[in-house]
Amino acid sequence: MPDVPHAPPRSSPFWAPHVHADRRPALLARGRIVAALRAWFAGHDFVEVETGALARSPGNETHLHAFATMLAAPDGSPSARLYLRTSPEFACKKLLAAGERRIVEFAKVFRNRERGALHHPEFTLVEWYRAGEPYGMLMGDCAALLREAAQAAGTRQFVFRGRSADAFAEPERTTVAAAFGRFAGIDLLATLSDGEPDRKRFAAAARNAGIRIADDDRWGDIFSRILVERVEGNLGIGRATILDEYPVALSALARPGHDRRVAERFELYVCGVELANGFGELNDGAEQRRRLEGEMAEKERIYGERYPIDEDFIAAVSEMPQASGIALGLDRLVMLATGASRIDQVLWTPIQESPE
Repeated sequence: MPDVPHAPPRSSPFWAPHVHADRRPALLARGRIVAALRAWFAGHDFVEVETGALARSPGNETHLHAFATMLAAPDGSPSARLYLRTSPEFACKKLLAAGERRIVEFAKVFRNRERGALHHPEFTLVEWYRAGEPYGMLMGDCAALLREAAQAAGTRQFVFRGRSADAFAEPERTTVAAAFGRFAGIDLLATLSDGEPDRKRFAAAARNAGIRIADDDRWGDIFSRILVERVEGNLGIGRATILDEYPVALSALARPGHDRRVAERFELYVCGVELANGFGELNDGAEQRRRLEGEMAEKERIYGERYPIDEDFIAAVSEMPQASGIALGLDRLVMLATGASRIDQVLWTPIQESPE
């Protein structure tokens, strides 16, 4: 008889005792890290809040995809379409408008179409805000939290895929434009004529640098490709990197910086991994609406769908004081502190792939 092909064996579930035994040290370190971060925030006068996971708008960024559900009335009839939040940002800013000054949330968030070594459909963001304080304060917070996480995990080094960074070294700070010039040989600001993205000039510069560009790539697509292919892998090596002054065109929730082409937005990188995203928060309601509507128009063009604008959020933005805010990926931080190679290794109950 001919050999009958067999399906490959399914990998053991996370609850298999031998798998759990391997994962448990990292999971215990996760608990210590969470406790250390909570203690740090409490010691710096932050109020820990808990905002709702269900929302009428999950967020309005072009490339973020939400899980949708339907709210039913008591008789079972459909009442309203709701989404699992992609971040707690809209709710937290409403609390700033309500009068809170320093808040932090350890928030479970949900993003569809995301799965990989650094991505999981459900994950945890540590998101915090400082009302009336400049966004440079957030950079100092990041450095302190890196130290707290390393101490809690019993290490001095963050590690990921053969790259390492000193958890106690002061982060380097560079601009996005400087990084594009250094690692890709591209003058980024020259592609932002009068603050507006110049797609033709950017595409030519990218091709000259050896980056493959599709005919239908827009300015933001070209930016992302260069960032991923040439820049990110060089950041946070030896010590953390603060990548500052993102283009306004890619900073829908941030206020403009000293140069109208760039925003008060930075990202924190460690071992080539993007760990946090911080802003000087936009508090102009009309401008916020314009930007979010632009994001949703682009989402509809690319993916054929859009999410509603949260009118309550727009109203709150107009009442919100000057503030700075940031979201840090807790699971990624734990990965770096424990040397894990996949996000699933630091989640207590990761989603198990279904067998074919």
